This record gives sequence, C-alpha cells and structure tokens, in this order.
Amino acid sequence: MTGFLAAALAACSATASADTSDAATAAGSGAGGLVTVGFAQRPGADEGWRDASTASLRANLTSENGVELVVADTQRTQAEQVAALRGFVEQGVDVIVFSPAVETGWDEVLQEVKDAGIPLVLVDGALDSLVVEPYLTWIGHDFEGEGVAAGEWVVAHHPDAQVVQVVGAADSRSQRDRATGFASAVGAKNVVGKAAGDGTRAGGRAATAALLEAHPELDVVLAHGDDMALGAVEAVTGADKVPGEDVVVVAIGGSRASLQALVDGEIGYVVECNPAFGEQVLDAVTKAHQGVDLPRRFIVMDRAFDSSATQADVDARPY
Repeated sequence: MTGFLAAALAACSATASADTSDAATAAGSGAGGLVTVGFAQRPGADEGWRDASTASLRANLTSENGVELVVADTQRTQAEQVAALRGFVEQGVDVIVFSPAVETGWDEVLQEVKDAGIPLVLVDGALDSLVVEPYLTWIGHDFEGEGVAAGEWVVAHHPDAQVVQVVGAADSRSQRDRATGFASAVGAKNVVGKAAGDGTRAGGRAATAALLEAHPELDVVLAHGDDMALGAVEAVTGADKVPGEDVVVVAIGGSRASLQALVDGEIGYVVECNPAFGEQVLDAVTKAHQGVDLPRRFIVMDRAFDSSATQADVDARPY
C-alpha cells in the first residue's frame, strides 16, 4: 500500500465566511436547536461509491453531533437536484450540502439559495456558474493527483506501455483532470485510445472490448471507476488474454470489489477516491452555521493500493 496522495483537509489560502453574523450564538432551526442540513446527493452511476458517501454523511451529521440531516432523493436527474435545492430554501434549512450532477445549469437556483442567505457547502463536484461565490467552501478530491498517481505507477512498472482509458459518460471535470494528470505522467503519446464506459460494469466491459479490438497490442487499461475496471477485467478475459499479465487494469475508486480483484491478481493498481468525508462535511457545516471563516477548498485524503495489499485491506473497506 502506498502513501497518501494528498494531506487531509489541505486547503487553499483563500477563505470564505457565511453571511450569518449572529449565527455563532444562534441555535439551529431544527428540533431542540439542531442545525438543519439539506443534502442533495449526486445522481448517476457508481452507486456503491455514492451510497458509501451518503452513509458517511449520515454517520457524522447526526443529532448527537448537533445536526438534523434531510437527504433529498436526487439519484436520477439534475432536475431533481434543482427541485431539492428549492425545497431546502422553502423549508428554511440552516445549511445546504450539494454534490452537483453536472457543472452548468444551476445559476437560477444557486441565486435563490444565495438570496435566502443559506450557506452552501459543495462536495465532490464542480460548478461553472455566473453567480458570484455561489458556495461557501468545496470539499473534494485532487482528481489530477489521482491521475498522476496512476500514471506514475504505470511508468514505474510498465514503461513505454500502450495505454487506453475507460471513462464515464459525462465529460466531467473529475475525468478531465484525471486524464490530464495521467497523460502528464505516462506521456500523451503513450495514451493510444479512450472510450466511454458509462460508469457501469457493463459499460466498462463493452468499452474495453472495443478498445482491445482497435488496439490489440495495448498493455494497460486505466478505468475511471471501480465498476468499469471490473468490466475491463471481464473484457480482457473475454478476449482470451490474462488480466494482470497480458493486459494490466488500473482502477480509480477503491471499492471492496476492486481491492479483491487486486489481491486476486486481476487488477494491477488501485488509486482510491475516498467517499468517506462525512467528518469534514460535519466540520464545515458546523462552522458555516456559526459564521466561522472557512478555506475555499478542502482536499479529501486518498490512498493507493498495489500488490502488497492483503485480504485484511479488502475486508476493511467500507464499501
């Protein structure tokens, strides 16, 4: 197991504070003075990762920690997230936690949240908005660093490999940043192909099968998600090749299933994208309600796993 990719709670120098000058001594609006927090979770694939992220928030944003958590069912579309944000404004929650499905199309509802004076904590997503400072702080991952970590491992263990990438369907900032970091490490000339795997096992299998047909001499598949990585393993096997020998699969994610495949020799390397950041969110929403200055960015701590990973590492995974 390698070291950390980024320090926990590493932050940029800029800070932001909520427009709640008297909130430091004010109780929350929930029962018994609890701070009410509305959470609009991100829709899409990677259900295991998203469920683990939501479970981490539920485990930390509890009444014992002074919070009343309201989770909106926004697991399908952006429109559901917009409706959830408006619902939180109507309910008058104290803080909103928001993981956007896409980067654009939020201006109107974000302005409504801001006009209501509700601090917004952005988690694991990016916004491209005309609203001035639409969120108080961002909690997420060093996606480019994840790509660099994967690429450096490939260079160290498979120099001059022909590499392809299997990405999700959306052209998200996380995938662009990972691809940029990966290419900077392995060299753009060595990345010979890319296909969309839709964030699913079936999609990863189909995308990898097509890439194997187009590039029969490829050596490494970088999958931007656990399910796609497991699908890539299946595609390699289906092409009468041996995963880990003929074609090496590298995964970004870190689910229990991916680590099991690593221990079993089917995946070569796993770069974690840690979903367990509920503790950081709790700290942020508490300080946001109190009007305490917050850094604009918190980087979640990630790890990476190589062939030294053990069954104990697998069994210890939270998702």
